[in-house]
Amino acid sequence: MNRAGEREDGMTLNRFGYEWSTFREIDPLYEIQFKAWTAPIPTAEWKSKRVLDAGCGTGRNSLWPLKYGAVSVVAFDVDPRTVEVARTNLSGYPQCEVRQCSIYEIPWENEFDITFSIGVIHHLADPKKAVRQLIKATKRGGLILIWVYGREGQTIVKSVVNLIRRVTCRLPPALLNVLVRPVSLAAWAVLRLILFRQPYLSQFKRARYWHVHSIIFDQLLPEIANYWTREEAMALFEGCEVSDVRAEWVNGVSWTVWAKKR
Repeated sequence: MNRAGEREDGMTLNRFGYEWSTFREIDPLYEIQFKAWTAPIPTAEWKSKRVLDAGCGTGRNSLWPLKYGAVSVVAFDVDPRTVEVARTNLSGYPQCEVRQCSIYEIPWENEFDITFSIGVIHHLADPKKAVRQLIKATKRGGLILIWVYGREGQTIVKSVVNLIRRVTCRLPPALLNVLVRPVSLAAWAVLRLILFRQPYLSQFKRARYWHVHSIIFDQLLPEIANYWTREEAMALFEGCEVSDVRAEWVNGVSWTVWAKKR
């Protein structure tokens, strides 16, 4: 990764530090999302597994494997504010360790049965390097899973969001948080009043305002946001020590890609 990439990553991840220290709560609706993003792993499969959550945010995706019986979970993020929030949210689980760490410098090797990274890889300047680190941390025969934005589906909406993001990614996060609130309020009202058939939108009919606001804020916040086709998402694993690479379309807007370590 060159210096420009390091700068871009640093600025993007710092902005997420603000986000996760602001939107700290773990909503029960997150479990529905987690099950969709990790559908290749049935709930029962988490039991007795050693799990790594790379880029854990508030800890919302680490929580569910813990509840499903994982023997241990290591969760990490790069921003100290984020790590503090995750430690608080996961403090009731002694089998969970939360650490500050870069996804480019994962210290574990051949350790985990399941390694996953949800909503992180598409925000990185060097996503292939990050995937290689995830694979390194996983045991032979273990599973590596990532969830990333898809280029296919809702293309008009994505084009509009990308256009707006060119401006909003340059705004101070606190200012963006305030400016987005009227838009979030309107979106929240529409989601409650209209029955959407689109899988992703339909689940927010009973969502609270702050949850809808956090999602819209999240979309407009980062400097880097890649949208990949199925082939591009799967290509992140090319040349790596893995087999049986697969991809599954999620909620009509994104890809879950997973593979086994050889």
